[in-house]
Amino acid sequence: MAGMIQIATCQFAVSNSIRQNARTISRYIRKASKAKADIVHFSECALSGYVGTDFPNFENYDWELLKTETLKIMALAAEQNIWVVLGSTHKLTEPNKPHNSLYLINPKGEIADRYDKRFCTPGDLKRMTPGNHFVIFDIKGVKCSFLICFDLRFPELYRELCKQGVNCIFQSYYNAKQSGPSIHTQIMRQTMQSHAACNHFWISMSNSSGYYAPYPSCFIQPDGEIINQLKANQAGMMINTIDLKKQFYDPMKKFREMAINGKLDNSTKTIRDSRSKNRTCL
Repeated sequence: MAGMIQIATCQFAVSNSIRQNARTISRYIRKASKAKADIVHFSECALSGYVGTDFPNFENYDWELLKTETLKIMALAAEQNIWVVLGSTHKLTEPNKPHNSLYLINPKGEIADRYDKRFCTPGDLKRMTPGNHFVIFDIKGVKCSFLICFDLRFPELYRELCKQGVNCIFQSYYNAKQSGPSIHTQIMRQTMQSHAACNHFWISMSNSSGYYAPYPSCFIQPDGEIINQLKANQAGMMINTIDLKKQFYDPMKKFREMAINGKLDNSTKTIRDSRSKNRTCL
């Protein structure tokens, strides 16, 4: 049905073993297909492992194995007739550092596009190259895009995607293998709820569940409400439905385009500014 898609959002403890990660990813692809999902969403660096966390650097990294397992996942997407959002690392020609990427694999088993994390953390920048473009695609009339982890700190990205008419954001994270609770528990999902409500987005958040993960994967609807989430620090998958015909609380609907276009108040007429240099404001 046009304007409606089923999303399988997955989480698992990403490791430094490409083969182990690939086995888990493949299991969830089959599970998502069996559940009639249109697209399955994985966390940041889900296949490759995360440099600086799962392994210190790319010295002696097995790029050929990563390519082999990526091709197997592409073939499985075709076999199961499902879209896949695959977090991985994309090698560039040396001396360029790799990209932290999300591959968009279509139901034909092809890489339809690739998003590269645009805002890398200071730690990322020591080992990774930032990207410089959006990826926007359509599934059954739902306009979708990708972002990765630290991108959430830049509301300008979400505003630009709103301008381009995006309905749904697939955002992948790797906030895991931490020593315990952190400020991320209090701010990450909440920041994404704000982005959803201000831009009227559906958002699928996929995080690694490697202990300790300060928040689980979740799914947010356009009014900013988290309507589903997985159990903290446990592998799992959830199915959620986007239905563009559904109506949600959106008090800024009449004014969003006005604000986007640079009018930062919603007055209907121009009021002369009566303030003066000598006026005391109480």
